[in-house]
Amino acid sequence: MTGDHSAMPFSMPSRRVLLGLVGASVAAGLTACTPGEGAESTTTALTPDAAVGSPEVPAAPGAPTATPTATKRIRRSFIPDYQLPPIVGGLAPVITKIPTKHPIVFLTIDDGNIKTPESVTLMAEYDYPASLFLTKNTIADNPAFFNAFKAQGSLVENHTVTHNINMVRQWGYQQQLNDIVGMQEYAVQQYGRKPTLFRPPGGAYSNAMRQAVAAAGLKAVVTWEAKANAGKMDYQVGDSLRPGDIVLMHFRAEFAADLAAFRAAQLAAGLEVVLLEDFLGVA
Repeated sequence: MTGDHSAMPFSMPSRRVLLGLVGASVAAGLTACTPGEGAESTTTALTPDAAVGSPEVPAAPGAPTATPTATKRIRRSFIPDYQLPPIVGGLAPVITKIPTKHPIVFLTIDDGNIKTPESVTLMAEYDYPASLFLTKNTIADNPAFFNAFKAQGSLVENHTVTHNINMVRQWGYQQQLNDIVGMQEYAVQQYGRKPTLFRPPGGAYSNAMRQAVAAAGLKAVVTWEAKANAGKMDYQVGDSLRPGDIVLMHFRAEFAADLAAFRAAQLAAGLEVVLLEDFLGVA
């Protein structure tokens, strides 16, 4: 990864807006993770009144057994203590980490190359919302696959049409803009929502890219300082997750191992996984 990904100084908001993070819907047919499988909430344990589910009814002899649906956690609500900087001088702000005192972490998943039912199942079992930075050329073979993540509360964001990791060096402003706008239009067609966040392929960005991002109607360029990769966590700063970290993952063959590494780090740090767009107010 190239480019300056250090955290930028941001002013604190003049007023706080109460944000209720709503638990995401999960697809039917996915079972809830049990405490023995490490699926306990990182926050206060749910009381019987807090969980939503239907009582078990014994099946009639010879009747097919219904598959239980996953039980949603009631996510905590946080008052944002950070305000997304505005576009200044035609340049979209760059967000690497959210400066916050809340015990929260943000999961982002890129590209969309490998599409497996297992990834849908795991995200539902852990009840993780994520920002999905998808690339048109890698999802065009089966764009409907990602509707399952949308149903769980995740959102599709912009990761360009082509995923040219050298676009900053090889392309001028107009070609970058065309690639970004192309993904904006595709996302609206396929998922009915215009993305608000942009992730540059490879992480490199420039002022020309920031200008193109703003011109395409996006609110910010989003990078990272922590990632789940090859079944382990990699950190640019420190050796553990910190409040406000934006974590990078990919839709790859090792998705399960990467998600397990993230989950172990998230639980060890005592952080709640919340949706970045909700916290920034750009959902």
